[in-house]
Amino acid sequence: MELRVTTASDEAFLLDLLNTTPVVDGVPTDALPDLATSADWLAAHGVPVRTQEWAALVEARAALQAVVRGDASPAVLQPFVTDVVVTPTVGDDGVTWQPRGMEGAARAVLAWDGLRVHSPGRLRPCANTDCHLFLIDRSKPNTARWCSMAICGNRMKARRHYHRSRG
Repeated sequence: MELRVTTASDEAFLLDLLNTTPVVDGVPTDALPDLATSADWLAAHGVPVRTQEWAALVEARAALQAVVRGDASPAVLQPFVTDVVVTPTVGDDGVTWQPRGMEGAARAVLAWDGLRVHSPGRLRPCANTDCHLFLIDRSKPNTARWCSMAICGNRMKARRHYHRSRG
């Protein structure tokens, strides 16, 4: 039996989390370097602003980035979901599954798993090797390659054109 406990907003949360380590002007940055700096981001994403939550989220982010890039096995995500308990609730719309003990890190890992199961191969790193961002490909043919066509896609196409015309 397969349960889905995440929503589209959880997938958006996952993508926002993965993309908190962008490259800005050629320099890797971190949008969540410490609790004080991260407080607004955490609050805006419904994550309790506590040191423990921030630390777990940053650790989960690194593990998820490695898994999505293919540098680590999904087994590295186990510690983030160990305390999650899912209970059924019956209402007028049928049975819904309510996770408890699901703070930011667990929410991100469960969102990753939901995408893995229901949209396999759609969460991926940007094809621009100079970019550290990720994308969820929502295109019908599943052929999106860049986090942004206007930025990375344009750069990669311009780079290929330059090499073709100069080569």
